[in-house]
Amino acid sequence: MSQQRQLKFGAIIHGIGGSMSTWRHPEVPVDASVSLDFYKRQALKAEAGKFDLVFIADGLFINEQSLPHFLNRFEPVTILSALAAVTSRIGLVGTISTSYSEPFTIARQLSSLDHISGGRAGWNVVTSPLEGSALNYSRAQHPSHPERYKIAAEYLEVTKGLWDSWEEDAFVRDKTTGVFFDPSKLHTLNHQGEYFSVQGPLNIGRSRQGQPVIFQAGSSEDGRNLAAQSADAVFTGQETLEDAQAFYQDVKKRAAAYGRSEEEVKILPGITPVIGRTAAEAEERYREIASLVTVDKALLYLGRFFDHHDFSQYALDEPFPELHGIGSNSFRSGTDKIKKDARERNLTLREVALQAATPRSNFIGTAEQVADRIQYWFEQRGSDGFIIHSDLPSGLHQFVDEVVPILQERGIYREDYEYETLRENLGVPIPQNRYTRRTVNS
Repeated sequence: MSQQRQLKFGAIIHGIGGSMSTWRHPEVPVDASVSLDFYKRQALKAEAGKFDLVFIADGLFINEQSLPHFLNRFEPVTILSALAAVTSRIGLVGTISTSYSEPFTIARQLSSLDHISGGRAGWNVVTSPLEGSALNYSRAQHPSHPERYKIAAEYLEVTKGLWDSWEEDAFVRDKTTGVFFDPSKLHTLNHQGEYFSVQGPLNIGRSRQGQPVIFQAGSSEDGRNLAAQSADAVFTGQETLEDAQAFYQDVKKRAAAYGRSEEEVKILPGITPVIGRTAAEAEERYREIASLVTVDKALLYLGRFFDHHDFSQYALDEPFPELHGIGSNSFRSGTDKIKKDARERNLTLREVALQAATPRSNFIGTAEQVADRIQYWFEQRGSDGFIIHSDLPSGLHQFVDEVVPILQERGIYREDYEYETLRENLGVPIPQNRYTRRTVNS
């Protein structure tokens, strides 16, 4: 008998919040984005809820119009290493750019985190959408969208190759004979490619889960192909079940076309549950959060998706402006969706900006209603689980205390961790070392 599918959950820890104005709420500690105690509390609460992972986002360019959280926050690998010391089972996933880092360095950092945490590290692979990132890395210009994904594909090839530098039993460590390692199980990569030249080997061995788990968050054509070919899990943002189902089926089919099992790639949409004792109370909580955002701040937030385009030059209550070519090299799938939605619904600039700044979640209601919606999306193959984003710190605590027990009682969510590594808990395979595999198959 096949085992019943189980939901997978991740929690975004976003400090003072992922919007322009959430930090103004009385509940939010104004220093949360640089407070280790805050990150510890949120991570430990997610672990108490048996979440698969916590997730730390990142970006490489700021200006005075950036989100407050992005102006002053921890670098992902650093804070995840600290969280590894205070947690024991939850996965630790951070965003790192393939456009503005070196494969050897990142392979080493992530493998170190994997060892520190006992096999719980994950990497959210991004290509850096913000044009200004080039200015911080001695680059004349930001790579085009297609080129960024070509770089990312080769980058992943190199990084995974470096993670295979040592076979699992390469380190003998025999004090009697004086043999520290078996030279036949050490492998030099010698990669010469279009973008990278990396000799190797990596100076750290494989972890308990073989390699860190690969996450990917792009939803463009290039992003979907990269995810289907190389990712273990995909972060996505779909507003309707129909869109979620279409994305789910599309990525799974692409994975199969690359010779992978559809179950090897987990699809995890991001959602923002708002929970109340009644549906009316939940709605009021959402309105309270939305009311913190002024139209001026909403326009700044919208501009972030379009290479910091200045939307203040347009009339607020006229149809959303035509923006041919603007933003196409940044958040491509996101900007295409904003423009399409505005056109089809005949939205004004004011409506688009406020909607972008504080999207109205499909998961607003009582704990029972939120659990119902999560179960329905899951059973209708709109997701394999969800990344939980809470506008307020208490949102994660409410979700763990009120929604998780309902899902556990229904038998679709774990009551305890099944394994100790992130790969095993997510249900994605531990990759066999390529050199061991060749020996076995020869």
